[in-house]
Amino acid sequence: MFEHKTQPLAPRHKFFIRLARHFCWTLLIVGFSLAMGSCGYHFIAGLDWIDSFHNASMILTGMGPLNPMPSVPAKLFSSFYALYSGVAFLTMVATLLAPVAHRFMHRLHLEELEDDDADEGKADRAMNESEEIRP
Repeated sequence: MFEHKTQPLAPRHKFFIRLARHFCWTLLIVGFSLAMGSCGYHFIAGLDWIDSFHNASMILTGMGPLNPMPSVPAKLFSSFYALYSGVAFLTMVATLLAPVAHRFMHRLHLEELEDDDADEGKADRAMNESEEIRP
């Protein structure tokens, strides 16, 4: 998916396409998570659709639930959905930042290779010059 460390840095347009693709994956994760949470709050907790969506959104973003849960199954669902939401949030952040982090690390690695090549070139020139001076 990403270029190897020995390959040149991807052009900007390819990088932006990669960012857009990762953004779409993040939107799918958000959509799935909100749908799952809204359905759970609606069918298990008995909330209206708008209240279910509101609760799911608030838990998914880490803000917390708004409505009290009326039954034990609703409380269990709310608890497990909160645990799921924490993992989903971290997954979304990682998915969004992966192309940026890769490009940053790739650029650093390429600069390091250029510095190493320049140092090797200086050492080779110095060795050749010392051999020319010797009789």
